[in-house]
Amino acid sequence: MSPRVARLPSSPEAVTVAEAIEAFLVERDLSAGTRIKYRATLEGLASELGADTPVRDVTGRQLVAFLQSRWGVASPATWNRHRATVRSFFAYCGRQRWVVEDPSDATERRRDHEDQLRAIPRAQLERLWNRRDVPLRERALWRLLYESAARANEILALDVGDIDLANRRAVIIAKGGARELVHFQTGSARLLARLMAGRRQGPVFLATTAPAPARAPAANDLDPVSGRGRLSYRRAEELFAKYSGGHSLHQLRHSALTDLAEAGVSLSLLMAKSRHRSLRSLQRYARPRPEAVAAMTAAHDPERRRPS
Repeated sequence: MSPRVARLPSSPEAVTVAEAIEAFLVERDLSAGTRIKYRATLEGLASELGADTPVRDVTGRQLVAFLQSRWGVASPATWNRHRATVRSFFAYCGRQRWVVEDPSDATERRRDHEDQLRAIPRAQLERLWNRRDVPLRERALWRLLYESAARANEILALDVGDIDLANRRAVIIAKGGARELVHFQTGSARLLARLMAGRRQGPVFLATTAPAPARAPAANDLDPVSGRGRLSYRRAEELFAKYSGGHSLHQLRHSALTDLAEAGVSLSLLMAKSRHRSLRSLQRYARPRPEAVAAMTAAHDPERRRPS
């Protein structure tokens, strides 16, 4: 049987949404299952925009409205799957010169669980820690989260008395309420010394302003001198996303464990550092990046050139 070929008007301006969809589905090398899924998404798009609408006239705002109306409350994975279909379709239309600019650029990918477990490159973290336009509080928090590999809520709950700068360690309240030690390095110690200078009690990480009387937190969440409260997880997350380009605080823990795993640290030490109770839980975090696997493969290549 000869392959199907879509017949389209000779003028790019005349190609409709329905015609472009049919051509995309016919000419793309798709499995039967994928074609069914693509068709369902794109036929929904044609129904929303009008099958006879010229594909060149579709706007980014229309695509965002379409995705939002159909999958606005769906999981990030579902949203991203349908968005990817729309993106693939308009990339095809661009190659055919049926659209001048890709309207799907206006749509945004949503972060899913895998994004939360993606390590941030160490070089990018170094730049964040050294940015002079970032307040000292944020730089100290981010570096401590990375070097301790602790959970963000554990570090945000620290009081000044919990920090032992001389021994580079801190006492945190872990899951279940147990008191445990976390360890950090010189970079964090230097920043914390500046952040806590002259203070003897109260939260380590303080909010920028004092709370309104009607919203006063518990006494142990207040600095007795300045009257400022403890920095909230929500605000800390917002600030890290702002300066890091959308990353989450949780990724600092994952990044630390990934870097240690790539450096060859043993699993027993990784478990002690992360305080995971099972190896399976740790493996979700300490996953070497593709670049590390490639370097390891090259280093063990028996045919590679050796220094003469």
